[in-house]
Order: sequence, then C-alpha cells, then structure tokens
Amino acid sequence: MAEKRITNSAGSTNSSRGDVLRVLGELKVATTDQIQRIGAPHLSFRHADKQPPSKEKQARTAAHTGALSDLRAHGLSENGGSTQTGESLWNLTLKGLEAASHELRRPMTDLKAPPRAARAPAAPPTRWPSTRP
Repeated sequence: MAEKRITNSAGSTNSSRGDVLRVLGELKVATTDQIQRIGAPHLSFRHADKQPPSKEKQARTAAHTGALSDLRAHGLSENGGSTQTGESLWNLTLKGLEAASHELRRPMTDLKAPPRAARAPAAPPTRWPSTRP
C-alpha cells in the first residue's frame, strides 16, 4: 500500500520544483504553461494527440502545477492573479526568492526587487489640505 506523502502532497519532483524556482526567479510572474515551456521545453510535444487542446495543455503542465501547489504549501509561491484569458499567474514570496537564489546560484540582490505582492504594502498617499474656501 502506498504511503501518503507528507512534505509534498501534490507529488512534485525535485526537478519540477527546481524548474519553477528558476523560471519564477528570473521572470517574477508567469503562468504554469509559460513555466513548462521555459523550464522543460522538451515536454511541449507531450500529449499532442489529446483532444481538445485544453486537455493537452492540462496533461502537459500537470507536473509543474503540482510543483506550484507544493511550493505554495511551503510558503514559497503564491497565486498572483490571472490573465485576461483566465490562466492563473504565479509569483514567489520573499522566502521563495531566497530559495530561487540558491537554485540559480546567484545572490538575492541579483534577482532584483520582489514582485509587488511580496513587498510590504506602500504607504497611503499624502492628502494635502485644499486651499480653496
């Protein structure tokens, strides 16, 4: 009988989590499809015979979707909204950027600023009193 995975419940592999960290470390925000095409381009022709195309895309990106879910469970990634076509956008948290810097073997300062969602909220704009009577 198979044991339940404790640390990575979505069943992702080290290589797929590494792909996600490397791609999001560079791009900051991407869809699962973009992550798969950049991180593992050799999988672009996998499941090409599935119909409709949405099933093909779902099968092709399943490994990276699982990796994103596991990284989210560990507090390394988060959902950053969606595109106009409805695809989920993903980004890294500050903890995720730290992990990406180790994965890319570069200092965190080279990865530029974190995405807006990972930064502290900006101060509210100053309201100047009106001089009109």
